[in-house]
Amino acid sequence: MHSTEKLYWTLIEHKEWKIHIAATTKGLCFVGSQCGIIQELILFKDKYFPRIEMIEDETILEAYKKEIIEFLEGDRTNFKSRLDFRGTAFQNSVWSALCSINYGETKTYSDIASYLNKPKSVRAVGRAIGANPLLIIIPCHRVIGMDGSLTGYRGGLEMKKNLLKIETRN
Repeated sequence: MHSTEKLYWTLIEHKEWKIHIAATTKGLCFVGSQCGIIQELILFKDKYFPRIEMIEDETILEAYKKEIIEFLEGDRTNFKSRLDFRGTAFQNSVWSALCSINYGETKTYSDIASYLNKPKSVRAVGRAIGANPLLIIIPCHRVIGMDGSLTGYRGGLEMKKNLLKIETRN
């Protein structure tokens, strides 16, 4: 029996931003890095959807694209989009915790571990944050080092800095 599930994708090009996004019929499942290359999306697809077809379709993804552009313009502080998380139970719990960080605020990795009642799991929390497939939407850019410094980010520190700048200017 063949799967009828498909992975729809498009490239958002807005000002200095070029971001690949992808969704299933269940919801948005991937938001790539600023100026990211298509291979970033292909690696994600091969890991989580190895047997399904990838279809470029801007129309199906229009609502997701609109929300992301509104965020990049500083006109949106939260997202209403349906999401299709693809991670372990622990990763999903970390990603849900990230969604509780308010727009314009930051938390440390230790704060997230404590929020999850796992204060000794800071490194595991960091790995889960690094595996976040939904940049911007799941706001891992709001997680900083204990000393307030910008630390690792799948999209690169420049993207993290740019996202935090959007949130602090509003």
